[in-house]
Amino acid sequence: MTGRIDSILKQATGAQQVCELETLQRLWSGYGSIVRYELTATYQTSVIVKHVSPPTSGSHPRGWNTEHSHQRKLRSYQVETAWYQRYAANCGAACRVPSCLAVEHEGDEVVIVLEDLDAAGFPRRASSVTDAELAACLTWLAAFHTRFLGCEGDGLWESGCYWHLETRPDELEVLKTEDPDLHAAAVALDQKLKAARFQTLVHGDAKLANFCFSSDGSEVAAVDFQYVGRGCGMKDVAYFIGSCLDEESCAAAESELLDFYFGKLREAITTCDVSIDVDALESEWRALYPVAWTDFHRFLKGWSPGHWKIHSYSERLARQVIEQLKEEGACS
Repeated sequence: MTGRIDSILKQATGAQQVCELETLQRLWSGYGSIVRYELTATYQTSVIVKHVSPPTSGSHPRGWNTEHSHQRKLRSYQVETAWYQRYAANCGAACRVPSCLAVEHEGDEVVIVLEDLDAAGFPRRASSVTDAELAACLTWLAAFHTRFLGCEGDGLWESGCYWHLETRPDELEVLKTEDPDLHAAAVALDQKLKAARFQTLVHGDAKLANFCFSSDGSEVAAVDFQYVGRGCGMKDVAYFIGSCLDEESCAAAESELLDFYFGKLREAITTCDVSIDVDALESEWRALYPVAWTDFHRFLKGWSPGHWKIHSYSERLARQVIEQLKEEGACS
């Protein structure tokens, strides 16, 4: 499809000419690229093209080159196209995402043409987070979770997030020897999150790198919806906090950040006039925050046992959750 991208862009935007400007990044494990194109004689000056072109042989940065991994990635791009075609337009300004201009398929290859968020007023990327940027991302998550409360997510992942248990059997097998107690609790953790009364759509990969900021950091938009699907909102919140704060900050700021998120969630529910028992929702999700954190810790410990995110805060939280599950008779 590489030779067809020019014609796809011209048809989608009305541009007379298109020019490849720069490759923004290569997709994970060599599955394609994200490229900015310049347009002439149309209302848009540039667009972003996500071109998925799976390799004939896999090459995973951490060695997870398996059929499970390959099929999960193929499914993730199917989900992302479904997201942009069927759900993204419902986000609005409160949880800004790029608009989708075109989607083309040819076998396992996919071309997704997206609005250029840099040109739309979100030119900054952050490798570390300020208080304003942290607040902006949690506000975005609260608005996103509110917008899709109760959504069934047809065409998306039945269980949102890239580490959910059904798609990670290889990593779970490693965990059996790496941490037997956590391995024994894996199914119970998964079931507890799935049993939540209040379900929404979760972004599924809500790390700092997937947020694009306005120049002053007060507003934010999100990208990369390969793992969007149903779930408890705490999956996104726990994963996001862990993606941008160190061990000491995670522990020290936990209560403050959760208070902020739930305050914004209540504001969004009021603004959107959602009929829901918000007190019951907050009570349930607060209790599931350490469960969601431990669920990601479970994946990470099997996927990359030496990862920097495996620290004493995560270990302590995981032990507390495992003991609680044992007391409830949920795991042996």
